[in-house]
Amino acid sequence: MRFSDLLRMSMANLFKRKVRTVLTVLGVIIGVTSIVVMVSLGLGLSKATMEQNESYSSLTTIEVWEGRMDGTDERDQRHLNDELIEEIMQLPHVVRVDPELTVDMLAKYGMYEGYISLVGTTVEALEGMNIAVGQGRLPSAEDKDLQLFHGNQILVNFYNSKTGSGYWETGELPDIDLMEDSIFYILDTESYYNSMGGGSDENGQPAKKAKKHLLQTIGVCEGTVDDYYNYSWNTYCDIEKLMPILRKEFKGRSIPGQPTTSKGKPYKEIFYSRLKVNVDDMENVALVNQMIMDMGYQTYNDAEWIESEQQMLNTIQAVLGGIGAVSLLVAAIGITNTMMMSIYERTKEIGIMKVLGCDMRNIGAMFLTEAGVIGLLGGIIGLLLSYGLSGIINYLVRTSEMMGVEYISYIPFWLAGASLVFAIIVGMVAGFFPARRAMKLSPLAAIRNE
Repeated sequence: MRFSDLLRMSMANLFKRKVRTVLTVLGVIIGVTSIVVMVSLGLGLSKATMEQNESYSSLTTIEVWEGRMDGTDERDQRHLNDELIEEIMQLPHVVRVDPELTVDMLAKYGMYEGYISLVGTTVEALEGMNIAVGQGRLPSAEDKDLQLFHGNQILVNFYNSKTGSGYWETGELPDIDLMEDSIFYILDTESYYNSMGGGSDENGQPAKKAKKHLLQTIGVCEGTVDDYYNYSWNTYCDIEKLMPILRKEFKGRSIPGQPTTSKGKPYKEIFYSRLKVNVDDMENVALVNQMIMDMGYQTYNDAEWIESEQQMLNTIQAVLGGIGAVSLLVAAIGITNTMMMSIYERTKEIGIMKVLGCDMRNIGAMFLTEAGVIGLLGGIIGLLLSYGLSGIINYLVRTSEMMGVEYISYIPFWLAGASLVFAIIVGMVAGFFPARRAMKLSPLAAIRNE
């Protein structure tokens, strides 16, 4: 018997008992919908959490700070320089090492002042940070002068120098256009305040007035002061343009934030404040992190707590999937019951088919096909219903500011396909024992059955 004949006979038999078929299919619909929606909640929560983590930091980046190998002797101090970058680049799984040099500076515009954390890094590192540019552009290697790119929360650092109040006291941002207004920046803040107060420098001479740099803002990060990214609070620039200015500004003196010798003298070279080591895969972060720590440096990465968080989310996903699977188990019992009742009602029909020489396997295949059709119909309708419920859940999440995410239900294609296949398999497994019973019926006893 061809499969098309089996399918046609199965559909005809199911539609002869419409109410029973509809109720059985309804059980499968509820089961499929339950398991798909439950699993989608776990997947959506996991996906949304990972996207949030990626917006705050890179999952394959290790931050490196200087450290000491043994004791507190100056010779044991482990500074960050180009030689270390080359050394780390030789480690397995390391893709790129980006240096960062952080300097605190004072910004002045009219009556407003504000401390800004200036971060110098490479142009390639800035491009790899995936910064959402709201105005202008990122610094480029073709720029001749030092150009600044501000985070979206920089303005909250400014305050009125006359009243001493700022955004955190008044709730109002200063009237400053970072792209258009001429803002002066002071790198040597110690000299600036000493000269204002009539103080002296480290040699006992009257403090010189600090130089005010008129630097151009080349871009501003997208977002308001309420939007937080891992780059929102900083001002970025090309490190190759920043270092010559620092050497000239602090010639013969210690650059604030830079290490000094045991005698308090500055080093000839400028050391980096931090290195960002980019690893090829999140699975290799722990290995590279340990190797850098063994070299005597302090490290930090998000991979460990993100992995534990992911394990917790996987547990939640498994629990939700198990709850949905219970509904599908109930539906499988319903399919088994329907197939058993169908055998009792069609006993004489089965006997006639056997007497006419119908293959036992065809009889079993007919009942398995009927059970599979019930699973398929329930799976298709249940999947469509799952998409509808998922859309409603995500809409409610988006309209509610309490959750802080765009969605918590996510149905990937593999889940949709797996749910259909699973529904069909459940239907056929549920119909297996009734099909075997039909195959084992005695032909003569079946014909005499009323």
